[in-house]
Amino acid sequence: MRATLALLSAATLAAACGSEHEFAKVRRAAIERRAPASSSAAAAASAASSAVASRAATTASAAVNSAAAAATTTATAAAATRTDEASAAGIKDPAQECAPYYYPPVGALIADGVFPAIWEIASLSTAKPDVTALFQSLNSSIPNIAPKGTPQGDFASVQYDGATDPDCWWTYRQCRTPKREGIKPDVYNVPTPDTWGLTYDDGPNCSHNAFYDYLEQQNQKATMFYIGSNVVDWPLEAQRGLADGHEICAHTWSHRYMTALTNEQAFAELYYSKKAIKEVLGVTVQCWRPPYGDVDDRIRYIAQSLGMQTIGWEDNTFDYEIATLSRATVEANYNDILKAAGNGTYSVNGTIVLSHELNNDTMSLAQEYLPKIKAAFKHVVPVGVALNNTAPYVEPGYTYPNFAQYIGGTTTMSLAAPTAASTDISLSLPLSTGATGSVSATVAYASATNSGGSAADAKASGKSAAGRVQPGGFAGALVAAVVGAVGAGAMAVML
Repeated sequence: MRATLALLSAATLAAACGSEHEFAKVRRAAIERRAPASSSAAAAASAASSAVASRAATTASAAVNSAAAAATTTATAAAATRTDEASAAGIKDPAQECAPYYYPPVGALIADGVFPAIWEIASLSTAKPDVTALFQSLNSSIPNIAPKGTPQGDFASVQYDGATDPDCWWTYRQCRTPKREGIKPDVYNVPTPDTWGLTYDDGPNCSHNAFYDYLEQQNQKATMFYIGSNVVDWPLEAQRGLADGHEICAHTWSHRYMTALTNEQAFAELYYSKKAIKEVLGVTVQCWRPPYGDVDDRIRYIAQSLGMQTIGWEDNTFDYEIATLSRATVEANYNDILKAAGNGTYSVNGTIVLSHELNNDTMSLAQEYLPKIKAAFKHVVPVGVALNNTAPYVEPGYTYPNFAQYIGGTTTMSLAAPTAASTDISLSLPLSTGATGSVSATVAYASATNSGGSAADAKASGKSAAGRVQPGGFAGALVAAVVGAVGAGAMAVML
């Protein structure tokens, strides 16, 4: 039986996917406030000053003009003094943190055409020949699965065989065990009981210093899923994540619904997010999380061929919807997970929980709940630590603790400092040696051994029905996958 997604009402789709409209506005704002590539930090500071002055000029109020002038001075000073990760981490005023600045290594890469247009759907239209050749070596072996819906998350016209779910499409039925042979299952929980796999999506947020300071004070590490465009926009903030000892994973280049993209676009979204992290931080990541959770076997295949394990989640705080759901509702979602810990839900496997460094609201709520999480769960660790993955990057020099070491108090082992490159460097990938494109290439990132096979087998927990899709429950899946509105000053948003 084929399920016609057009049966969903416009109102239902808007409720489930409307946040993509908000994310489009965020992309525009991000592009507008980006510091233009120039030859010096002073030139970038001047550009930032001009941008602030221009916005102020459109305001009739003299008081606003005066405030804008003061902000110009502050932003210019912040941009001039932000020269490395440590100096950026020392800025405590969110307005100064989010002042555009010029970082020479990234400026050189942009000038050399290394990256696609920031915040646009990635493609290979301006790619270097080696990148194009890499895609061509893979393309013929990619599963023949048609794109679904639109990059904005409109699936109203999609028809899909929901009875068999042949593509293991997470957005439809939260399928996590691929139907195609050779593709690794998604990691969505952890093998250690009573453990909270701590993750934060959409970074680096330009105003995250207070949040990262808190995590550092608590000696708490997490798995951070960074958007490639954000890494290029806020390179020093991205470097802090690695310098602080967090595990870094990719979250695509521009944060679109991946199953809607062509093979080339999906490849480019994954490749350039991975490359941005390599160029700016100096590490080659081996894990990623699909925006909105939207993934099927075609996208998994491409990601695995690029050396990245797909990581989802089992529980969802829905913190990204805090602007529309209210803080109390999001707190109730947190509390549901805490209650589930108390009734034995995680006595066999621990959980991976979806949360965000989206804006001040989500980050402050994360700070408020971390002590409660630690009280309810025996262990709170990054995903890689829970899986005993002590070498999450391809490069040597980055050793993370295993699970026993981490819970014993050793949360940091041996980490080289983040190092940005000013020239185009090659990624170390399973396909970079001219392989045929088979996903038999090893993905080094460890995965948990899960007893469940399909989404229908996923264990029940204290989560509400909205977060657990039943067979045929497409609307519920969308609610589980949807992301929320963005707060002021946040450059990185969504799942």
